[in-house]
Amino acid sequence: MRSKDNKWVRIRIYVTGVFFACVLCVIFLRAYQLQILEGKRLSSLAREDYTGNLVLMPQRGTIFDRNGKELAISIDVGSIYAYPKAIKDKTGTATLLAKTLGIDRRHVLEKLRSSRSFVWVKRKVTPEEIKKVGGLKLTGIDFTNESRRYYACTETAAHVIGFASQDNRGLEGIELQYNSYLEGKEKRLTRIHDALGRPLLFDGISKENHDPFNVRLTIDKDISYNARKALKRAVEKTDARSGVCIVLRPQTGEILAMAVVPEFNPNIFWRYKPQDWRNRTVTDCYEPGSTLKAFLLAGALEQGVITPKTILNCERGTYRVGGSVIHDSKPYGMLRVRDIIKVSSNIGAIKMGQRLGPGRFHSYLKRFGFGERTGIDFPGERAGTLKPLGKTSVLGQNTLYFGQGISTSPLQLALAFGAIANGGHLMKPFIVKSILDRHGKAIREFGPVKRRDVISADTARTVRKILEGVTKEGGTAPKAAIEGYRVAGKTGTAQKVDPAERTYSDEKFVAFFGGFAPSSSPAVVILVALDEPKDTPYGGIVAAPVFKEVGYVTLNYLNVKPSIRYSFSGPVQRKQKTAVQSPDVPGLVPNVRGLGLRDVLRKARRLGVRVVVKGSGFAVDQSPAAGTPLRKGKSLTVTFKPPC
Repeated sequence: MRSKDNKWVRIRIYVTGVFFACVLCVIFLRAYQLQILEGKRLSSLAREDYTGNLVLMPQRGTIFDRNGKELAISIDVGSIYAYPKAIKDKTGTATLLAKTLGIDRRHVLEKLRSSRSFVWVKRKVTPEEIKKVGGLKLTGIDFTNESRRYYACTETAAHVIGFASQDNRGLEGIELQYNSYLEGKEKRLTRIHDALGRPLLFDGISKENHDPFNVRLTIDKDISYNARKALKRAVEKTDARSGVCIVLRPQTGEILAMAVVPEFNPNIFWRYKPQDWRNRTVTDCYEPGSTLKAFLLAGALEQGVITPKTILNCERGTYRVGGSVIHDSKPYGMLRVRDIIKVSSNIGAIKMGQRLGPGRFHSYLKRFGFGERTGIDFPGERAGTLKPLGKTSVLGQNTLYFGQGISTSPLQLALAFGAIANGGHLMKPFIVKSILDRHGKAIREFGPVKRRDVISADTARTVRKILEGVTKEGGTAPKAAIEGYRVAGKTGTAQKVDPAERTYSDEKFVAFFGGFAPSSSPAVVILVALDEPKDTPYGGIVAAPVFKEVGYVTLNYLNVKPSIRYSFSGPVQRKQKTAVQSPDVPGLVPNVRGLGLRDVLRKARRLGVRVVVKGSGFAVDQSPAAGTPLRKGKSLTVTFKPPC
């Protein structure tokens, strides 16, 4: 009996030992799984529960205009965030925050009920909002400083500069194109927090950072402002759908201004429609209409198939081509080439084109840059369309001579005019002059790049002379004339295609004027386009006045010497470099009538005369009169008036 009891004791001991051995084996295997097989994953999960990464974006670099004036800067602003786990009354807190900050209560409450340890309530708020929320003394709500982009010129040059997101990343324009230079590198801090999500300490920067770079543009803030205001007035006056105005240096390809309407304020870009952000000077393409006749003229003169005095038959305003009839606005008969351009005869253009030939004309259009991107350092540029010659009908080949069947961006068209203005060289446009480090030292610079020669300097000079007639009495754009300067250019009134009817609309047009001044030695090229102006769609009526206004201000701003001076009887062409002036006689008051302000001051300084200035522009009157004996201490009062 006793041996039997001992046997069962041993069995129980064995069973118990096996049981504990199995338990220990399971514990060991589980520990092996947790520590060895899944150790890294579980450690990571645990670390995430009490640590987190805080990303600090550095301030973006500054964008300057060509003269060093700030266009886009970064400023420190307050942001409001919350620790959801530390907030007990989430509904009440959300209600107070929403009412104070003017945001949706449900959206705030959703954030506060989040399982996350940190959430943004509202970023980049005003100082007044920080003060109001701080006065509520809400548990779990705190503040921090962030960098925000500020655009000092608001709408001026906005389509060039673009804008950056709340996370300081470029989204449009130069901000996007040069984002890698402007944004620098982000900083990442490791944060250790308690169970309520409140930070306890920060570890060091885990990613090396460098300071952002600054960008200097070719854009001039003042020229851009004047272009924007003039364009906006024209768009509002004509009730146009949109408008663009480009000002550039023909010799270098530097863009001085790109104005676009509809406009937007990049400080509050989210309040505008995305299409309003678009820089239409590079993204939108239109048929150029009669502006293309300037380049037809250039090609025909270069090939020697015409001269300015060549007489062509304009068929009394009606001409049949390939089964279709082409009409002119008036029944012109025999016209010289210079007059064909002056009055913009479509039939005359066809006669010129037939002498040049469709193949050679197509080749010249390509050389002038049509059908290809300009290569500007700006996002979203389109190439336009220039159909291969083999895919164009006989009618299409002939209507191409006056700008139908081809599309071009305003920038392409402006650069093509620039090739005529600068003596025949097609330039690559650029909008950034240099990239600067924080000490102002240039780490990268941009300059003029010639894409190719298009026509000879002699041909370009002849074309400029003929295009002067467009802005004179009897031409299509006397409203583009800038008194005091000789101006050359070409109008265009392009019919738009009706997508529903698949034919040219009789109601929708794009009005163009492209030109340059002074025509003998152009300092600027200006291209104006108005999309769908109401009532009067002609480029010479609605676009030319914008050219005149922008051109006058720009030429005076750049101190470009006038081509015309005032004589005693009125304005005269300045065929020589010296104005109509009587020689200065020592001891007598000099004759300053017809001179600009700088010339008057220079002459007065040389003679030791003090000048009292009235008005601006050119000298039209003076007291004492010229030739009066100079009296010691007596001043010379000069009255100036603008030439237009």
